[in-house]
Amino acid sequence: MISRRSFVAGGGALLVLSVRRSGHASFIPPAQQRDSSNLFAMDQAAARSVRLPAKPGASPSMSVDERDALEHRIRCQCGCTLDVFTCRTTDFSCQVSPAMHRDIMALVQGGYNAAEISDAFVRTYGEAALMAPPRTGFNIVGYVVPGIVIAIGAVVLVAVIRGMGRQRATPSGSATISDATPEEQARLDAALKDDA
Repeated sequence: MISRRSFVAGGGALLVLSVRRSGHASFIPPAQQRDSSNLFAMDQAAARSVRLPAKPGASPSMSVDERDALEHRIRCQCGCTLDVFTCRTTDFSCQVSPAMHRDIMALVQGGYNAAEISDAFVRTYGEAALMAPPRTGFNIVGYVVPGIVIAIGAVVLVAVIRGMGRQRATPSGSATISDATPEEQARLDAALKDDA
């Protein structure tokens, strides 16, 4: 019989031997590590410069709160599906959202307003830079169709529920069977009266 101490010592020795034989160390260089901070693979090289020259005599175009609200409307491009503000304040392994934040801060300092900054990001990344597509052109369909589908579904649901209510409603003390002959219906009514 093996003692617990010899079992643990033997397991440790086997682990050391398996690491030596496979040639793998427990340390994996950062360049080879897979992103484990997100559900999706993060593209740390996705950041592109969104810089514009400062406007003449520029002063900051918005407050910190307004800038943060703007960052909530711009999508981080690392692949995380979060907005820039949320990604940079919650996922500290992301290198893309801080770069995008620096670009936004530079544009704010350069005197650009929220619409101009959003347009600059759309020019660089396409409409994928926005958390929600603009309400213009074919994008309106995406805003209108879900409401129409929900309204139609509600009408159908109400009609089905009313139909089910009508089927269940029968005069008290009598029952009807649609395929019954008048004699069978009379016997059924008489049997129900006897039970009551």
